[in-house]
Amino acid sequence: MPNAGSRAATYLPLLNQFMTKYNITGRMRECHFLAQIAHESGELRYTKELASGREYEGRRDLGNVKAGDGVRYKGRGLIQITGRNNYTRLSRATGVDFVNNPQLLELPRWAVMSACWYWNEHGLNQLADKDALTAITRKINGGTNGLQERLKYLSRAKKVIKE
Repeated sequence: MPNAGSRAATYLPLLNQFMTKYNITGRMRECHFLAQIAHESGELRYTKELASGREYEGRRDLGNVKAGDGVRYKGRGLIQITGRNNYTRLSRATGVDFVNNPQLLELPRWAVMSACWYWNEHGLNQLADKDALTAITRKINGGTNGLQERLKYLSRAKKVIKE
């Protein structure tokens, strides 16, 4: 992440802590995880989706069943956790009330932890072990948005992170 600048110093200890906790260890897992968060967070610039979240309003597949859920539960964290369902599952898994306090996911600690939790929850270590960039991107993004940029970050990570 060549443009991460001083943000890297804030995030590095948290990444080391939570990547270890969620077993995002080993070259391929680390490379794929870092490539995805580099894209999703704009190289650690954003922990809240830039769009308003209105496009998620009424999305039952995300659990957005109450008026205002789309905006309230828009993407947050380094992987951009989206939707009432994901906020609820994350809250249950961690004991932190992100449902009533979604803005907590914008803070570095919770932004990193939530990304690692999501990665683990969706079996992305196994896909990373297979070097399955497109499959990982689909699980995170729902499609292949930014695939070329994610590939660029993955290539950079593979050059830097050795066995």
